[in-house]
Amino acid sequence: MTYRAPESSPKSGGKGLAFSDRIQAMLKRLVDRLIAPHAPSVRAQEFLKYLGPGLLVTVGFIDPGNWASNIAAGSEFGCKLLWVITLSTVMLILLQHNAAHLGIVTGDCLSESASRHLKPWASRLILLSAIGAAVATAMAEILGAAIALNMLFRIPIAVGSILTVITVSAVLFSNTYRKVEKWIIGFVSLIGLSFVYELTMVDVPWRDVMIGLVKPQIPSGSLPILMSVLGAVVMPHNLFLHSEIIQSRQWNLADPAVIKRQLDYEFLDTLFSMLAGWVINSAIVILAISAFHSQGTVVNDLRQAEALLHPLLGSLSASVFAYALLFSGFASSITAGMAGGCIFAGMFGETYNIRDLHSRIGLAITYVAAVVVILLVTNPFKGLVWSQVMLSVQLPITIFLLLHLTSSRKVMGDFANKPLGKFFLFAIAGIITLLNMMLFFDMVKSLAAP
Repeated sequence: MTYRAPESSPKSGGKGLAFSDRIQAMLKRLVDRLIAPHAPSVRAQEFLKYLGPGLLVTVGFIDPGNWASNIAAGSEFGCKLLWVITLSTVMLILLQHNAAHLGIVTGDCLSESASRHLKPWASRLILLSAIGAAVATAMAEILGAAIALNMLFRIPIAVGSILTVITVSAVLFSNTYRKVEKWIIGFVSLIGLSFVYELTMVDVPWRDVMIGLVKPQIPSGSLPILMSVLGAVVMPHNLFLHSEIIQSRQWNLADPAVIKRQLDYEFLDTLFSMLAGWVINSAIVILAISAFHSQGTVVNDLRQAEALLHPLLGSLSASVFAYALLFSGFASSITAGMAGGCIFAGMFGETYNIRDLHSRIGLAITYVAAVVVILLVTNPFKGLVWSQVMLSVQLPITIFLLLHLTSSRKVMGDFANKPLGKFFLFAIAGIITLLNMMLFFDMVKSLAAP
């Protein structure tokens, strides 16, 4: 069931806060709560009830595609591109919060809102392109899991891809939202612990790492990898997914004060989850710096990374790397399928529900099309490159769709983005669009080369 804004909601004149003002107010309240001597445990327990949706989104930017970009960045340029992880995470926090903002205030996901508020031909065109992006994303996630299965058990890539789809489909068809959240939290935790272990095995230049995380540098020849790292963090399917899964809490929207509290806690969930993703992405780059860059080795392939870890750090380290990649592939394949299902269902004005026909059709389209492409592509690396080309084209469309809807008083009432919030959000959208277009032309040029 999806939830619509009731009569006392912002659509009918409820009082709201500007996007930027609300973030400042939330941070102030957070500081006050940390200083306050009373009742922190009650607040913490209440926050835990809201924790979950952000973590489902987090796996989308610690997926196998990110691994490949991060390892290439760390192995070739050392600590000089770590700041890109920090910048892209800040951008991601604001955009994902804006997507959840739409879901909480209107009771519609991004796909439903597009169908409801745009002309039919425009919404169908945009949402079909978004399904294409979900297919491209799923292809990369499934391929990553298949590569991990090949590393661990020598299972052929084609067979591993089919096994991955069967496994993640079983998870989605047999579990509720909250159970899937627990699966994802488990996967994210295992990935994080895996990299904690990996970092204990190497000599990390922590001083250079701390500087690299905050000091912008663009070494000669680094622009394609820089854009790849930045573009791999903000992904179109995650914006659709976050606006959908935030509704799984089934909150009471009858009171604007309740909506405001939910926005506060959702922001903390998003902040916590995106920071967890920042830590894991940074850890991947740091591992590449310590294990490969220090040896003067440039790594551009996940299987190459696993093979090189074996003699450098031992067989256990290589196995931990492969299992973490498998967890990442499985978890991100689950969320990519959910995104495809919710986008397709939203085209018919429906919320995502695995028991409903349209959600199942969207899920099937996403997985079947992704596997077919994997089976047809003779060069997996070129397949991943083409998937990133499609994402780089579609991402700006989704971002500007989101900002158009959340800035509209017709859609959001008094909770619509105010001028300062719109300025920051559209500035972020412009930067991401520019970088993605540059990445697109670079990829097309490389694919056209003999």
